[in-house]
Amino acid sequence: MRHWIVSLFTTLILLGVSACGLGSNPLSAGEGGGDPNTIVVGSANFQESQLLATIYAQALRDRGLDVQERFNIASREAYVPGLTDGSIDLIPEYSGALLQHLKPETSAQTREEVLAELKTAVPKGTVVLNASSAENKDVLAVSRETAERYNLKKISDLEPHAADLTLGGPPEWKTRQNGVAGLEKLYGLHFKNFAPLDSGGPLTVSALTNGQIDVADLFSTDPAISDHDLVTLQDDRELFLPENILPLANSSKVTPRVAETLNAISVQLTTDQIRSMIRRVVTERENPKTVAREWLYHAALPA
Repeated sequence: MRHWIVSLFTTLILLGVSACGLGSNPLSAGEGGGDPNTIVVGSANFQESQLLATIYAQALRDRGLDVQERFNIASREAYVPGLTDGSIDLIPEYSGALLQHLKPETSAQTREEVLAELKTAVPKGTVVLNASSAENKDVLAVSRETAERYNLKKISDLEPHAADLTLGGPPEWKTRQNGVAGLEKLYGLHFKNFAPLDSGGPLTVSALTNGQIDVADLFSTDPAISDHDLVTLQDDRELFLPENILPLANSSKVTPRVAETLNAISVQLTTDQIRSMIRRVVTERENPKTVAREWLYHAALPA
């Protein structure tokens, strides 16, 4: 077991080097973060975040704004500080996960409670703009064979079996409240092993479908769930909060034009659209810039 975990983690590192450049750090590359006339759009290191960031960047350019892109930033632990130090100015976010990152002990549960608390929880100098109805949540997924073997329908069903199972997810998930820490605290789940993989990406899917892990952290919009006949477990104790997509931005860059543009995107973006676009990018291998441009073409954004 230890051998394949090391092998997969090494592969993940190599993939990261290949994608970003040897030794590169998106937050330290280039100029523009301190330029008042330039908006630096960032993304996290998974494809949906990069697609959404591309939509933001293209829409702002269409409004005549100078935009730079710094995509594939490791995780929330890296890019949230980047918004306050001027490394980036804007990034797509998910309401519940962001709130749990900022306030791990939050008691918010509903969409309205999460959004209201988030407005006051974001770091000084940043702001969240209007949330969309589009939502993408973390889900725990297992193979259909595993679900049938252990009669798994909801996350709490894992409790008698977790000690014999391996959980896979992104490295930072091990300490997150909406990750391993929360699964232990809320569900009493203590897995045999935790395998650090990618953020709901191909390494995690491959490890699950190949039987190298038993339970995986995936995203609810991931086409791999239906493509591989995976079973998602009901979050019966509500560990994962509502996850509406919304822009998180440096306050100094949110002019009326920027706010109008980003809020217009949020008004029109739906979960079904996200799921369809991600399928095109992940399964059909289409260029995210092309997919983003097509969505913007059909969206009635301000001229």
